Amino acid sequence: MSTSLTSASDLNVPAIQLTDLHKTFNTRGGKVHAVDGIDLQINSGEIVAFLGPNGAGKTTTLDMILGFTSPTTGTCQVYGSSPAQAVKQGRVSAVLQTGALLDDLTVKETVSMIASQHGHHMPVDQALARAGADTFATRKVSKCSGGEQQRLRFALALLSEPDLLILDEPTAGMDVNARRDFWAAMHAEAERGRTIVFATHYLEEAEQFADRIVVIAAGRLLADGTTEDIRSLGGLRTVSVVWNDDAEPSVVVESLPAVEDWRRENNRVVFTGSDTDAIARHLLNHTASTDLLISQVPLEEAFVDLTQNTRSAAHGKD
Repeated sequence: MSTSLTSASDLNVPAIQLTDLHKTFNTRGGKVHAVDGIDLQINSGEIVAFLGPNGAGKTTTLDMILGFTSPTTGTCQVYGSSPAQAVKQGRVSAVLQTGALLDDLTVKETVSMIASQHGHHMPVDQALARAGADTFATRKVSKCSGGEQQRLRFALALLSEPDLLILDEPTAGMDVNARRDFWAAMHAEAERGRTIVFATHYLEEAEQFADRIVVIAAGRLLADGTTEDIRSLGGLRTVSVVWNDDAEPSVVVESLPAVEDWRRENNRVVFTGSDTDAIARHLLNHTASTDLLISQVPLEEAFVDLTQNTRSAAHGKD
């Protein structure tokens, strides 16, 4: 049972509230709408993944939540106050892709130095242990791998014991083992009741770790829901069978309007369509097919469909 870090009075206050959020940048080519009218509420204790292609507006949105930049129009509130106020109170911390670290200091010296800037902070050794950085605490930063430096940034983010952790591509550059260890540590923080919002390009991270997935493209919020909710937006599902029939699968396609496509995969045939129940009934009743499986489209396929359609619409508008 996780224990919330927020007080009882905070339970009815969203951790993050974005209302008609816009951010526009002026460039030589004209105005760029990096964030184009996002409405989003994230409650205390949620774990939310931001997914989107490069240039979708994920990082710009996170920058506004952290108070690094201000909205052009719209509002951004963190625990009912401005992002700057929430950060000042130590309620928000971030693990970003980059950030200046002093190469000549050891990992522990770095955390100790930053801890001295906080009026209240977690014990340094505890922050190192919780971030999984205690095993290389005496190593100089310049000798740390990219994954180890991210763990150091994680330890720094934990010092103020924040209610909200913002992670922007936190495992970029990490190998498989480092990513697995990082998320194990993050799971532990989620169990302690922290609200965690992370942007990632790794769809499996969103699928395995997040309670909610928010899909952003062209500065707009395209979808918001569980992994299954996002998959369902991909529309079509598949029916896979071991094909034992003498007739070609194309015969099924001709007799079933619900089938939109089919393909062979080794000894199996995979039918794609909107009404998989009708396809399954026909295959079981009118063919010699066996070992039938019905599957939702993979998260990656649904994500690609969503974002490609939006990019196409955006280009058409231009």
